[in-house]
Amino acid sequence: MQVCILYAGRNREDSKLKTISDSLAHGIASQGHQVDVVNIYNGEIRLTPYDYVVIGSEPVSFLSAKVPEVIQKFLAQAGTVSGKRCFAFITGGLRKNRTLLNLMKVMEGEGMILKLSEVITKPDMATAIGKRLNVERNL
Repeated sequence: MQVCILYAGRNREDSKLKTISDSLAHGIASQGHQVDVVNIYNGEIRLTPYDYVVIGSEPVSFLSAKVPEVIQKFLAQAGTVSGKRCFAFITGGLRKNRTLLNLMKVMEGEGMILKLSEVITKPDMATAIGKRLNVERNL
Protein backbone atom coordinates (compact mmCIF):
# COMPACT_ATOMS: atom_id res chain seq x y z
CA MET A 1 0.00 0.00 0.00
CA GLN A 2 1.06 3.56 -0.59
CA VAL A 3 0.64 5.86 2.40
CA CYS A 4 1.16 9.62 2.54
CA ILE A 5 1.72 11.42 5.83
CA LEU A 6 1.05 15.15 5.55
CA TYR A 7 1.79 17.57 8.35
CA ALA A 8 1.34 21.29 8.96
CA GLY A 9 2.28 23.09 12.16
CA ARG A 10 2.07 26.64 13.36
CA ASN A 11 4.91 27.58 11.05
CA ARG A 12 6.82 26.14 8.10
CA GLU A 13 9.45 24.31 10.12
CA ASP A 14 7.93 22.48 13.06
CA SER A 15 10.53 20.00 14.28
CA LYS A 16 8.28 18.27 16.86
CA LEU A 17 5.55 17.59 14.31
CA LYS A 18 8.15 16.39 11.78
CA THR A 19 9.70 14.02 14.33
CA ILE A 20 6.31 12.56 15.22
CA SER A 21 5.39 12.22 11.53
CA ASP A 22 8.68 10.43 10.81
CA SER A 23 8.13 8.09 13.77
CA LEU A 24 4.62 7.30 12.57
CA ALA A 25 6.03 6.62 9.09
CA HIS A 26 8.60 4.24 10.60
CA GLY A 27 5.83 2.29 12.33
CA ILE A 28 3.67 2.09 9.21
CA ALA A 29 6.66 1.10 7.05
CA SER A 30 7.41 -1.77 9.44
CA GLN A 31 4.15 -3.34 8.18
CA GLY A 32 5.60 -3.37 4.65
CA HIS A 33 3.91 -0.25 3.28
CA GLN A 34 5.56 2.49 1.23
CA VAL A 35 5.33 5.76 3.17
CA ASP A 36 6.00 9.34 2.04
CA VAL A 37 6.21 12.17 4.60
CA VAL A 38 5.37 15.64 3.27
CA ASN A 39 5.39 19.05 4.94
CA ILE A 40 2.29 20.74 3.50
CA TYR A 41 4.06 24.12 3.51
CA ASN A 42 6.92 22.85 1.34
CA GLY A 43 5.41 20.59 -1.22
CA GLU A 44 2.77 20.19 -3.81
CA ILE A 45 1.76 16.59 -4.07
CA ARG A 46 -1.16 14.82 -5.66
CA LEU A 47 -2.91 12.43 -3.28
CA THR A 48 -4.70 10.48 -6.02
CA PRO A 49 -2.21 7.55 -6.15
CA TYR A 50 -2.16 6.99 -2.38
CA ASP A 51 -4.24 4.27 -0.75
CA TYR A 52 -4.24 5.85 2.71
CA VAL A 53 -3.62 9.42 3.90
CA VAL A 54 -2.48 10.59 7.33
CA ILE A 55 -2.74 14.27 8.29
CA GLY A 56 -1.08 15.70 11.36
CA SER A 57 -1.30 19.18 12.77
CA GLU A 58 -1.30 21.32 15.85
CA PRO A 59 -3.35 24.38 16.77
CA VAL A 60 -2.34 27.75 15.34
CA SER A 61 -1.62 28.91 18.91
CA PHE A 62 -1.42 27.19 22.29
CA LEU A 63 -4.81 28.53 23.43
CA SER A 64 -6.55 28.09 20.08
CA ALA A 65 -8.40 25.08 18.73
CA LYS A 66 -8.04 26.14 15.07
CA VAL A 67 -5.84 24.21 12.66
CA PRO A 68 -3.72 25.98 10.03
CA GLU A 69 -5.79 27.11 7.01
CA VAL A 70 -3.11 25.75 4.70
CA ILE A 71 -4.48 22.22 5.32
CA GLN A 72 -7.87 22.97 3.78
CA LYS A 73 -6.29 24.88 0.87
CA PHE A 74 -3.88 22.01 0.24
CA LEU A 75 -6.60 19.34 0.25
CA ALA A 76 -8.74 21.35 -2.16
CA GLN A 77 -5.92 21.22 -4.73
CA ALA A 78 -4.42 17.78 -4.01
CA GLY A 79 -6.30 15.71 -6.55
CA THR A 80 -8.87 13.07 -5.71
CA VAL A 81 -9.23 12.89 -1.93
CA SER A 82 -12.94 12.14 -1.70
CA GLY A 83 -13.40 8.56 -0.50
CA LYS A 84 -9.80 8.19 0.71
CA ARG A 85 -9.42 6.35 3.98
CA CYS A 86 -7.45 8.45 6.42
CA PHE A 87 -6.10 9.02 9.91
CA ALA A 88 -5.95 12.38 11.72
CA PHE A 89 -3.60 13.33 14.54
CA ILE A 90 -2.57 16.39 16.47
CA THR A 91 0.39 16.91 18.76
CA GLY A 92 -0.71 19.30 21.46
CA GLY A 93 -2.28 22.51 22.59
CA LEU A 94 -4.53 23.39 25.47
CA ARG A 95 -7.74 22.34 23.70
CA LYS A 96 -6.49 19.08 22.14
CA ASN A 97 -9.84 17.40 21.63
CA ARG A 98 -11.41 20.46 20.03
CA THR A 99 -8.40 20.90 17.75
CA LEU A 100 -8.61 17.27 16.67
CA LEU A 101 -12.33 17.70 15.98
CA ASN A 102 -11.59 20.76 13.82
CA LEU A 103 -8.98 18.83 11.82
CA MET A 104 -11.43 15.98 11.33
CA LYS A 105 -14.08 18.42 10.07
CA VAL A 106 -11.67 19.79 7.46
CA MET A 107 -10.84 16.28 6.26
CA GLU A 108 -14.46 15.09 6.21
CA GLY A 109 -15.43 18.31 4.43
CA GLU A 110 -13.27 17.14 1.52
CA GLY A 111 -15.02 13.74 1.51
CA MET A 112 -12.27 11.79 3.26
CA ILE A 113 -13.28 8.76 5.34
CA LEU A 114 -11.78 8.94 8.81
CA LYS A 115 -10.83 5.56 10.21
CA LEU A 116 -9.01 6.78 13.32
CA SER A 117 -7.96 9.94 15.12
CA GLU A 118 -5.48 10.41 17.92
CA VAL A 119 -3.57 12.90 20.05
CA ILE A 120 0.10 11.93 19.71
CA THR A 121 2.55 13.67 22.03
CA LYS A 122 5.72 11.56 21.76
CA PRO A 123 7.67 9.87 18.95
CA ASP A 124 7.60 6.41 20.60
CA MET A 125 3.82 6.67 20.86
CA ALA A 126 3.69 7.53 17.14
CA THR A 127 5.80 4.50 16.23
CA ALA A 128 3.54 2.20 18.25
CA ILE A 129 0.41 3.62 16.61
CA GLY A 130 1.99 3.24 13.17
CA LYS A 131 2.77 -0.42 13.85
CA ARG A 132 -0.84 -1.18 14.68
CA LEU A 133 -2.55 1.15 12.20
CA ASN A 134 -4.78 -0.88 9.88
CA VAL A 135 -4.02 0.57 6.46
CA GLU A 136 -6.59 -0.78 4.05
CA ARG A 137 -7.18 -0.28 0.34
CA ASN A 138 -10.07 1.86 -0.83
CA LEU A 139 -12.95 -0.24 -2.12
